[in-house]
Amino acid sequence: MKKIKVQEAIGHVLGHDVTKIIPGTFKGVAFKKGHIIREEDVEELLSIGKYTIYALELGPDEVHENEAGIRLAQAFAGPNIRLSEPKEGKVNLSAAVDGLLKIEVAALFEANSIHNITMSTLHTNSPVKQDQVVAATRIIPLTIQAQVVETVERLCARLPEGLIRVLPFGHKRVGALVTGTEIFEGRTRDGFDDSVGRKIESYGQTVFMKLKAPDDTQKIAAAIKELKESGADVIVVTGGMSVDPDDETRQGLLAAGVEILFYGTPILPGAMFLLGQLGRTIVMGLPACVFYHPNTVFDIFFPRVLAGDRITKEDMIRLGHGGLCRNCPTCVFPVCAFGKG
Repeated sequence: MKKIKVQEAIGHVLGHDVTKIIPGTFKGVAFKKGHIIREEDVEELLSIGKYTIYALELGPDEVHENEAGIRLAQAFAGPNIRLSEPKEGKVNLSAAVDGLLKIEVAALFEANSIHNITMSTLHTNSPVKQDQVVAATRIIPLTIQAQVVETVERLCARLPEGLIRVLPFGHKRVGALVTGTEIFEGRTRDGFDDSVGRKIESYGQTVFMKLKAPDDTQKIAAAIKELKESGADVIVVTGGMSVDPDDETRQGLLAAGVEILFYGTPILPGAMFLLGQLGRTIVMGLPACVFYHPNTVFDIFFPRVLAGDRITKEDMIRLGHGGLCRNCPTCVFPVCAFGKG
């Protein structure tokens, strides 16, 4: 600490809290420890009776918490991430677009293992809105050795897209196929628009074509091919995904040439989910739970499809950890652990 006159303190780091008292009205902290004195602060300090302060003297290899926070955030940030100004050493990282949050989880663990470094994030693969805070970083002490910050910077330099990024949601041509003889013949009401269709619209997408087909392998295959030839980027299929003998949707997809990437997931509700590919078109086979539960496997995978994220069977298997919906009386998804892995 070094005692200096206020008029000479511009640019110095305040080494203690400065209290402001207005008799009968206010008593509290006017300037917090760690604040860097600015020219406009001088008159305020003088007005509350502070003519000298104790400044924190930084060594040649020390970094103040505000500078450290900025440097850490810049190192961590990848595409579509915005940084806030530091506040008491903390810098927030926000989404610049609506999209899918991606975290390099192993690198995050490595960064947080470095002494006095903290980086807090939302779960990877969370759908996020523009301007939503998705992470925050700071150092624990008021100052830190520059080499510690440099260690984090070197770690993040190895990551081509940063430790944290947002994949923007693209606009997809979504086609829908509702299967089931009872719906095709008008015996049962088609609930697609009120459930799955509404969710598709909530992501800024529209269903450009919806077809219906009975429980017939060849007719299901013909409908899939029609949607594909009409330019569908994503085909959402509902109905006939169980193991009942009269459910022929999966056989229809195979007959259409769909490559099934996986069928069945450790996610409840949503065990009978299917993900496939027909050329460059993604095919999603949805189990019946999408019509009854507020959030299901569809809510986990559809945002990833919109963001162009590659989904592997291994990704799906990992989602068994946290893949059981709590069925809360008031659903707060996606602000919960469901489907985060």
